Amino acid sequence: MKTIAIVAGESSGDLLGSHLIKSLKSARSDLKFIGIAGPKMIKEGATSFFLMEELSVRGYFEAFRKLFHLIKLRKKLLNQILNEKPDLFIGIDAPDFNFWIEKQLKKKGVPVIHYVSPSIWAWRRNRLRKIKKSIDHMLTIFPFEKNIYSKANIPASFVGHPLADMIPLYSNKKKAQDKLKIIKATKVIGLLPGSRQGEVKWHAQLLIDSAIEISKKIRDVKFLVPLPTRETYDIFSKILFKNTHAELDIQLLIGHASDAINAADLVIVASGTATLETALYKKPMIVIYKMSSISWQILKRMRYLPFVSLPNILLNKFLVPELLQSDATYANISSKAIEIIKDASYRKNLLIQFTKIHHQLKQNTSDRLNKVILKFIK
Repeated sequence: MKTIAIVAGESSGDLLGSHLIKSLKSARSDLKFIGIAGPKMIKEGATSFFLMEELSVRGYFEAFRKLFHLIKLRKKLLNQILNEKPDLFIGIDAPDFNFWIEKQLKKKGVPVIHYVSPSIWAWRRNRLRKIKKSIDHMLTIFPFEKNIYSKANIPASFVGHPLADMIPLYSNKKKAQDKLKIIKATKVIGLLPGSRQGEVKWHAQLLIDSAIEISKKIRDVKFLVPLPTRETYDIFSKILFKNTHAELDIQLLIGHASDAINAADLVIVASGTATLETALYKKPMIVIYKMSSISWQILKRMRYLPFVSLPNILLNKFLVPELLQSDATYANISSKAIEIIKDASYRKNLLIQFTKIHHQLKQNTSDRLNKVILKFIK
């Protein structure tokens, strides 16, 4: 039996990790996976030493508050991984947590792969030196990233994104609406506050207020709110309960994010992987994000690009509206939502541009992953 240690830090990493485990198991039956895993990875057979949620932190200020806990956890994890004598380590995203572990394991002679490049093209490019010392190979999900690593003499492979393989080029909105039992609605709007508990706390009230404002201007509009866990569901539902509004048709879901996006005419979404999924479903979107003032000021000073959402980054232009921090108000969001719903030519252009992104990222990721990773397992 060959042991692969694997660490994912949040729901997007859990998705990538579960797909990776399934792909590798389809090629080799003698693989065991241990480390930190989310529910999807555990379902595919991974053993998790700690809860994945312990790694899920947003913003610099919030990370600083949990710093000592994370350092302690990291050392414990490293010792448990070393006890298992792994044949390979794969760090999935979570760079600030994973790179330290990867560096220690590499020193011990364990081959190291990192899956999903940190956003060196957006901020903190000086991390390339640290990455070079920490890993043996980088797996990138966006095509332009491989050249950055090649120039720095870091072995890298572009593998595409599994979501681009999973999501059909032409999705069926009616099928998704039928699945969610949506019967009467002029418009369906998805509200995605983020996957972390902190993100839901920051965005829930904003999205509820925006929904109330939009419902004043559109008749029979239905709002779908998919939450990834029972904990995030409870956070959102408690805030919603304080804002009872008789005319607001809002449905909370545990899971079903893909169905909610597919069923929607418009998605209001917190910046992150969900913006990419929304683009792959070819849906108009408004990207929002709020965080502590301290974290926002640090991030603003360190970033290179004028935009933050993945669709805009991939297209290298402001196609998708981004309402961030002080611009993220219910008045701005509701106004932009009405504008998009009325603008047929804008939506047609989005369809064309998002289809380009889909073709770019649809790379038969399973085969590409297996081709690279299995070379490291003798």
